[in-house]
Amino acid sequence: MPTPTEDWPARSARWQATLQAGPRKPLLQAAKHGPLASTGRRAVATGQQALAFLAFTGEVAAAGIGLLRRPRAWRWRVLLREIELGGFDALPIAGVTAFLLGVVVAYQGAAQLRHYGANIFVVELVGYAMLREFAPLITAIIIAGRSGSAHAAQIGTMVVGEEIDAMRTLGIDPLQRLVWPKLVALLVALPLLTVFADLAGVFGGMVMARSQLDIGFAEFTDRFGRVMQGSALLIGVGKALVFAVIIVLVGCFQGLRTAGGADSVGRQTTAAVVQAIFLVIVADALFSVAFNVLGL
Repeated sequence: MPTPTEDWPARSARWQATLQAGPRKPLLQAAKHGPLASTGRRAVATGQQALAFLAFTGEVAAAGIGLLRRPRAWRWRVLLREIELGGFDALPIAGVTAFLLGVVVAYQGAAQLRHYGANIFVVELVGYAMLREFAPLITAIIIAGRSGSAHAAQIGTMVVGEEIDAMRTLGIDPLQRLVWPKLVALLVALPLLTVFADLAGVFGGMVMARSQLDIGFAEFTDRFGRVMQGSALLIGVGKALVFAVIIVLVGCFQGLRTAGGADSVGRQTTAAVVQAIFLVIVADALFSVAFNVLGL
């Protein structure tokens, strides 16, 4: 800065000397990372999120132990409401989807079995495909997109509105009040929805078998009762229990990770649906490998 007593010629000479000294150094910009560095950063972020999810799962388990010690803390009306929203209201979409899937399986099987005169084996094809694989998987995917997104959006909105912080300030555990009712409700609703989807899918296979292979309802039902084993139904229901846990934990976890404004709620809701469906498919693949090893 020039001093007040400095005259104008001295200032001008000093400024010209500064300009002739050369341009100033450019401002530093953030370094651009290459593809390898970006991949590494995404891998680190994914690992950190996986560790956070494991920690969240442990916190939910600890909250469940606290509820077992204090049964009066259960809010039964909330639990029944969650069962209604996650189970009863999903019956139409789950039933229609399973029915159409049974029609597709029977149609594709009929096109091949007709060439070998093995029309009756469409019963085993539809039965095992629906009870063991398609009914629990497609029902879980539907519920992940329906209930999983609702859980993430509800909890995310509460986080943005600082309702979760208010609950903690009042000494209320959000995991006990919000997560566990949703978890128990879906553990009840999803296996029942899977059984309903089994019935709808098998009925769709019966309709297609009658129209394409001339197998009547009575003949189809009689063979279905003789050749199908109860283990197929139990396997599907067991898968549904695991899928229910995945859907609820992922949805609530992503909802609690909401930060910022309403746009963050949308991002976390999308992440909840994508991750839940991905993990459900991964779990189903692991089940297939395990059943193959065990000979089930």
